[in-house]
Amino acid sequence: MSEYRSRRSADNYESTNPGPGWRGGAVACRTGNLHLIEGEAGRTMREAARRAKGRRLRSGWFLLAAVSWSLLAEHSPTGLPLDAVAAYGAADEVTAYHPQNGLDPGYVDLYNLDFAGAHKQFSAWMQAHPEDPLGSASDAAAYLFGEFDRLSIIDVELFADQSRFDSRSKLTPDPAVRQAFEARADQTNRLADAALARNPADANALYAKTLVCGMRSDYALMIEKRDLEALSYSKQATALSRQTLALQPSMYDAYMASGVENYMLSLKFAPLRWILSLTGAGTDRQLGISQLQVTASRGHYLAPFARMMLAVAAIRDGHAQQARDILTALAKEFPRNSLYVRERDRIR
Repeated sequence: MSEYRSRRSADNYESTNPGPGWRGGAVACRTGNLHLIEGEAGRTMREAARRAKGRRLRSGWFLLAAVSWSLLAEHSPTGLPLDAVAAYGAADEVTAYHPQNGLDPGYVDLYNLDFAGAHKQFSAWMQAHPEDPLGSASDAAAYLFGEFDRLSIIDVELFADQSRFDSRSKLTPDPAVRQAFEARADQTNRLADAALARNPADANALYAKTLVCGMRSDYALMIEKRDLEALSYSKQATALSRQTLALQPSMYDAYMASGVENYMLSLKFAPLRWILSLTGAGTDRQLGISQLQVTASRGHYLAPFARMMLAVAAIRDGHAQQARDILTALAKEFPRNSLYVRERDRIR
């Protein structure tokens, strides 16, 4: 199992996971469907799944209205509680990426926008560790971020401007990349399910499934502009992240899923946030920023991405210099990634 850094206490965030005593089935990343794998111990989630299905049916029309209304969403009120500003993370408070295992060179290449190099590193890991689902999940990430780069999706100001984000155009994906991405995502779920069949408490397998749901949500939202499907994947990712953290609280990368969901959905206007909350989606702005900060400061593979999301949050709330500091630090860590400097220099 991949090691995660655990240098500081996560006591402030215990309320975001069910606790070490909670045990349940794994959620498969399938649109509109909760696929449960029985654990050897602990209460079953079948009844919870039936209740969730009922809630989805009863609130279906609310969700359809929410997607339509989201096109009218404005900036949410700026300004956080005073003690939340520090959550963006000053450049000297975040943790630099330190390679720890054989997957790390691939992530260094990925964040340097060397996607061919990342695929090579991840393929070597998969060959040496054929049963590890995190290898294929990482390779899927290289396909996803490569497509994001080709389509110029990574745009800090796009995320920071709600009207621009809501009016973004549907993009045309590369069919070959889409097929390769989906193949790796499916491979990850197969390997993870096999690992969970052997050991229902395999946190690494649950985390790999969390990544798949998160990436499929990103693909549906940012490339295909399929908001309903993206929301479904996002909710599944959050459920899986909570299961992961219940088993291994030091897997700080797992906070990213619920952090993104809480923060991005909190930006909608109040009636829409209320409707989304009825579907079980997280819409707590301050909690989302806190969860992103956990990944940014104590996570590993996703820490650089979480830091960029915190730069977006800083821009939205009028803290331009903090955003510049975060992007400057990222540019120093990944000097071959011109995106960080370009986005920093665009901040007004």
